[in-house]
Amino acid sequence: MAKLDLFGLVVKDMAASLQFYRLLGLDIPAEMDSEGHVEITLSGGLRLAWDTLDVILSFNDAWETPVGHRMGLAFLCDSPAEVDKLHTDVVTAGYGSHKPPWDAFWGQRYAQVKDPDDNIVDLFAPLT
Repeated sequence: MAKLDLFGLVVKDMAASLQFYRLLGLDIPAEMDSEGHVEITLSGGLRLAWDTLDVILSFNDAWETPVGHRMGLAFLCDSPAEVDKLHTDVVTAGYGSHKPPWDAFWGQRYAQVKDPDDNIVDLFAPLT
């Protein structure tokens, strides 16, 4: 039986993308900024990877940039206040806000930011 082991992002600028995800708490060594392929193992054992366009095109010359909301990543925060702070930190660092923090009807504090490749990344925490 197959097991989900890795999910990956295709990026235009490795250093910019890794810096964004460091702001969200991922431990990515700075020396990886100049690599074409980077991967880390998350706490549950699942791996997250980044590949530059050059790397992707080296084995898939038919690859095309997707249009629209291509994927979703959501980061669980410790509290509603952390959602607000992390949103502010990301925007202050020069990255885009897709939707500022709000109290969602499903019982979570929620916000959405954009990574350097315009992927929407959710930040959330339970309201109670």
